[in-house]
Amino acid sequence: MKKTSIFINTSRGAVVNQEDLFEALSSGQIAAAGLDVTTPEPLPTSHPLLTLKNCVVLPHIGSATYSTRGVMSALTANNLLAGLTGSEMPSELKL
Repeated sequence: MKKTSIFINTSRGAVVNQEDLFEALSSGQIAAAGLDVTTPEPLPTSHPLLTLKNCVVLPHIGSATYSTRGVMSALTANNLLAGLTGSEMPSELKL
C-alpha cells in the first residue's frame, strides 16, 4: 500500500491482523486507519491501536443510519406481530 493510504475496515475484525496494522501505522507504512470492527469488540482500553493518533476506532456503528434503523425497527415489529398472531414471520429463521 502507498504511504498515503488510509485503511478502512467495516467488515469483520478478524480479517485484519491488528498487530500488523499497528506496526504499519506506527512506522508510517500507511497514513491512517478507520476501524468500525475489531477483535475483540470492544477493544480493551489498553490496546495499542487506541494509543495512535492516526487510528480511529468506532463502536461497530457503521450500519447506524436512519434508513437502516428504520428498516430494522419495521422488521422487528412485523416479526413480533406475526409471532403473536401465530402467523409466519417475514424473516423467520427456519432451523
